[in-house]
Amino acid sequence: MAASFEFAHADGGITAPKGFLAAGVSAGIKKTGKRDVCIIAADRAVPAAGVFTTSTTAAPPVLVSREHLAGGMLRAIAINAGNANACTGAPGMADARAMATAAAEALGCEPAEVAVCSTGVIGVPLPVEQVVAGIVEAAASLDTTNADEAAEAIMTTDTFAKQLAISLTAEGRTFTVGGVAKGSGMIQPNMATMLAFITTDAPLAPAGCDAVLRAAVARSFNRITVDSDTSTNDTCILMASGAEGGDELALGSAGYDAVAAAVLEVATALAQMIVRDGEGATKFVTVTVRGAKTEADAEKAAFAIANSPLMKCALFGQDANWGRVAMAVGKSGAEIDPGKLEIVFAGIVTCKDGTATGFSEEEAAAALAESEIDLLVDLHVGEAEATVWTCDFSYEYVRINGDYRS
Repeated sequence: MAASFEFAHADGGITAPKGFLAAGVSAGIKKTGKRDVCIIAADRAVPAAGVFTTSTTAAPPVLVSREHLAGGMLRAIAINAGNANACTGAPGMADARAMATAAAEALGCEPAEVAVCSTGVIGVPLPVEQVVAGIVEAAASLDTTNADEAAEAIMTTDTFAKQLAISLTAEGRTFTVGGVAKGSGMIQPNMATMLAFITTDAPLAPAGCDAVLRAAVARSFNRITVDSDTSTNDTCILMASGAEGGDELALGSAGYDAVAAAVLEVATALAQMIVRDGEGATKFVTVTVRGAKTEADAEKAAFAIANSPLMKCALFGQDANWGRVAMAVGKSGAEIDPGKLEIVFAGIVTCKDGTATGFSEEEAAAALAESEIDLLVDLHVGEAEATVWTCDFSYEYVRINGDYRS
């Protein structure tokens, strides 16, 4: 779908679409003193939708935001980094509601019109007084020029801010979509990602927001993995200000399809940024499985490969160990015929008809030394295909996660 439209870069990240403001401040939650609280807001309650973690240990902010988004309208999102407010029981629920109330009072809206998100260490009580003070400060600093500050304020182990905005024209109208995300570890979203927020000035109804977001998530955030771990706090929210003007976009119209394509484009770019910034990652890996009986089978096999610690270590070591790929496909549950399996590392066919091809190990090692690698598996049993993005496991991954709480 995205290939049918031409996108242009837009300045301003999450605030590039008309009708949105943002701010990021330091409330002293992060030990570094860097920004750790932000607000993304519209000038009124606007249509919105969200998708959340499938984890059964979902954090209080997720539970509160699910509740508040049930009505399909939001005025703002209040976010803190440095503390996940997860596995914190009834006090954590009270703290999440306090975040929504603080933002609502500062903005002059109802708490139910505010979504809340937290990210950081799990199982530690939220320093709610600091967070609330940060929310009040951020609300007073809202502006169209603060996208960079907001992007910084949601980071944890991220090494760079993840944001972009694009615009496109359809039916004589120009729509803009902006996005920001954070995530580096504990990534196999199984719904969205650690945290991701997308805005558009297109006039969408709440149901349209929901349909557009879920379609985009299925092909972007739900196709990435760093370490196969689904967070307690995964959240992805889309808000549509309608500030571009004009009639509401009807499902199936050219304008609706254009905006859906732009949201998918932004979501895919953000998802890939998360993988590129995977903890300790040295390689960005595109795993494509084709020739499957069903898309579900292709996705199962692709994730089995992408999540295999042995496969990820081999990629770090520049070892075209195709046997580990065959192993992963075999355990995936996808329907296969071992005698038809084909495996291609970085353009080099290593396995054909289920057996080795006699490829050059030196040539393969050189190809795998690149920072971006394509790994293709053809099952040759059908026509379905799926692509998953992942990264390698390095020594640095172990170091980062060995002292994460230190």
